[in-house]
Amino acid sequence: MEQIIKDTTANPAPLGLFGFGMTTILLNIHNAGFFELNAMIMGMGIFFGGIQQVIAGVMEWKKGNIFAMSAFTSYGFFWLSLVALWILPLLGITKPDGPSMGFYLGLWGLFTLAFFIGTLNGNTIGKLIFGSLVILFTLLSVASFTGNPTIHTIAGYEGILCGSFAFYEAAALIINDKLGREALPL
Repeated sequence: MEQIIKDTTANPAPLGLFGFGMTTILLNIHNAGFFELNAMIMGMGIFFGGIQQVIAGVMEWKKGNIFAMSAFTSYGFFWLSLVALWILPLLGITKPDGPSMGFYLGLWGLFTLAFFIGTLNGNTIGKLIFGSLVILFTLLSVASFTGNPTIHTIAGYEGILCGSFAFYEAAALIINDKLGREALPL
């Protein structure tokens, strides 16, 4: 007779969503023009948006959730690679130009589109997160290709919204779990 073991490990989704959401909000406050790119954003990108999301992804792998595992580990490594693109030129490696950043961000947008399609049979907040992230990568890619600062600023405001959706989902998952009911709809 097969013994069924119940998974009693915690849901890692809020961990990954807070990492993504908070780091996305901070970077896009910069993109909207409120402050310069600085060590605060890079620190968040390495540790909370990067390493922490990878950890959440590994935890999702253990739970058998291929979507969340792929999303959290991939976007965690996105943050690590983005910070590397900012730091590596300090070591003498050529800084990416507009077209190369346009292709980098465009590929991430295409990658995100696959995840957005994967959300179409899920909850509303997941569609909002991934749909707005596709728009964000598209705007940032176009801004990089064209050098248009207005598009970059618009992307910043849209990115604040995208990060806020992820922050909301993380908060809702924690609050709903602690209250034992759906106080914040998903």
